[in-house]
Amino acid sequence: MANKTMSPEADAALVYSQPARRFHWYTATLVLILIPLGFLMTYEGDAFKIPEAVNNFMQSTHKLLGFVLLWLVVARLIYRFRHGAPPSEPTLTSLEKGASHATHWTLYALLLAMPISGWIGVSLYGARELFGLVSLPPLSGVDQPLSDKVFVWHTRGAILILLLVAAHIGASLFHHFLRKDGVLRRMLPNLSR
Repeated sequence: MANKTMSPEADAALVYSQPARRFHWYTATLVLILIPLGFLMTYEGDAFKIPEAVNNFMQSTHKLLGFVLLWLVVARLIYRFRHGAPPSEPTLTSLEKGASHATHWTLYALLLAMPISGWIGVSLYGARELFGLVSLPPLSGVDQPLSDKVFVWHTRGAILILLLVAAHIGASLFHHFLRKDGVLRRMLPNLSR
C-alpha cells in the first residue's frame, strides 16, 4: 500500500514527534559543522594558509561543539528509549527496514564514539582548553604519541559518518522523489507529497 493513499490520521501516526525531529535536526546541524571544521583545522597543505589564531579558534569551536554533540546525543537516546519511534513506513521492504535500522543505530554509536574519542584525544595531547577560558575535564594523562593514534581513528570515524549520512540522505531523497512514499515526511511532516 502506498503511503499517498493512507488517511491523514494514519499518515500522521508515522511522523516523528516534534522533540524527536528537533533532536534530529540539531544533531544534523552540529555534524554538518563539526566534520568540515575538523578537516579544515587539521589541514596541513599550503592552499588555505590559516593563521594560528584562527586555527586555535576553530579547534576550540570544534571541541566545544563536539562536547555539546555528546550530551545532545545522550539526551536524544534517552528520549528515544523513553518514547520510542513511530512505526516504520509501511511501503518499506524488510531489507529496507533492516538497512534503515542498521544505519540509524550505527550513526548513534558513532555520534557517541566521535565526541568521546575526540575528548580522549585532546586529553592525551594535553590540549583541553576552550578559547583560553576553560578546559574540558581530563579523561587521561598526557601521551602525545597515543593521541596521534586516537586522532587517526577519530578521522576514520568522521569519514564513516559522512558515508552513512550520505546514504541516509540519499535514501530519503530516493523515497521522496522516486518511490513517492512518506519516508522523508516522517522528519519533515509539512513537506508536500
